[in-house]
Amino acid sequence: MKRILAATAVTLVAISATACGSDDDSDSGGKTKVVFSYWGSDARQKLTESAIATFEGKNPTIDVEGDFSDWDSYYEKLATKTAAGDAPDVMSIEIRGLAEYAGRATLADLTGKVNTADLDQDVLKAGQVDGKQYAIPTGVNAFPMIVNRATVEKAGQKVPDDTAWTWDEYISIAQKVTEKNDGKVWGTEYNENPAFLQLFAAQRGEQFYKDDKIGMSEQTVKDWWILLQKIISTKAGPSAAQMLETGTNVDQALLATNASAFGSWWSNQLTTLSKGSGQELDLLRMPKAEGATTAGMFLQPAMYYTISSKTEKADAAQKFVDFLVNDPEAGAILLSDRGLPTNPKVVAAIKDKLTPADQKVLTFIDSIRSELSPIAIPPKGSMEMEDILKRATDSVLFDKATADDAAKAFLTEANAALTK
Repeated sequence: MKRILAATAVTLVAISATACGSDDDSDSGGKTKVVFSYWGSDARQKLTESAIATFEGKNPTIDVEGDFSDWDSYYEKLATKTAAGDAPDVMSIEIRGLAEYAGRATLADLTGKVNTADLDQDVLKAGQVDGKQYAIPTGVNAFPMIVNRATVEKAGQKVPDDTAWTWDEYISIAQKVTEKNDGKVWGTEYNENPAFLQLFAAQRGEQFYKDDKIGMSEQTVKDWWILLQKIISTKAGPSAAQMLETGTNVDQALLATNASAFGSWWSNQLTTLSKGSGQELDLLRMPKAEGATTAGMFLQPAMYYTISSKTEKADAAQKFVDFLVNDPEAGAILLSDRGLPTNPKVVAAIKDKLTPADQKVLTFIDSIRSELSPIAIPPKGSMEMEDILKRATDSVLFDKATADDAAKAFLTEANAALTK
């Protein structure tokens, strides 16, 4: 995922007590207008507009205005509107922003306001802060290892048992794939997503966050960088400079362009990766550290639907959110775009409409449920974490700092962000 703008947290401090939106509840036709903010690609915008049209057809007295932004500008725009007292009625946010927005009294408590009886109750808890339901998960994602089996097998290697494979085994296979292809196809791509480090730390019995601070030891952070350096030094994967050129857009992933055999991406990105490659891709548990009892896998809400605490259109906003998470017609349009639905009834209704890749994701998530770590809501300040981690990681991978110095700097800066 691309960086979240750190300006969000700063702007939120200035939130006004002014009521959001216009004082005029209705448009010229006497309908209630609800503004819905969200981010994403052109494809997501088309799906969302289709879902909005379906909702409006079922609720002729409500108009929903989609307030769409690309990812890079989304939070800056949302924070500016919120601070000005002009927050959208329904807002999309992601897990790193939940504590921040809920803690600033920006979000309405939706307990008893949206029907959540049929939603996965464990996932639903991931929308709660201090016992209040401030957010409704749109769907769930895992962060697995994704593999192009054909590429691995063509290199004379076998995809191992993912319940038992180790990081060393993973790197060894990836290295051999690179060698077999003379560097034209890499064994693996890698990224600096905090989810990767979260999994890695969980294998050592550590949490990314604990008691509103970084819960990982300095050694674990350094060991993660050592892993990335080993991928590079063995040529199991590209150099840091080459990975930087691919960007963080899933469309440009090495897996999507058949330039890699392995890679880690969010599970709801499997369809895009498969479509880009034109080949069959599979999901695996992440490799484990020697002696680890868990792969550290976890489910995470892809994003949330929230409602402004200042909205004057609460009833209409609640109806819209209820439609998005509970109506099979909405599910049939959105499918896995915002993660696989958390409503099992919706999943059952749309299962035949899911792409083959999404079917794989559904099967994979079901297969790992008994192994999952609990969903943890990051504390305030965590919206800055991706930027902080990337700076520290790049300083190591580009040989601008030692792992010791970078780890100390990362923990200091990260904990400072969490105490603002």
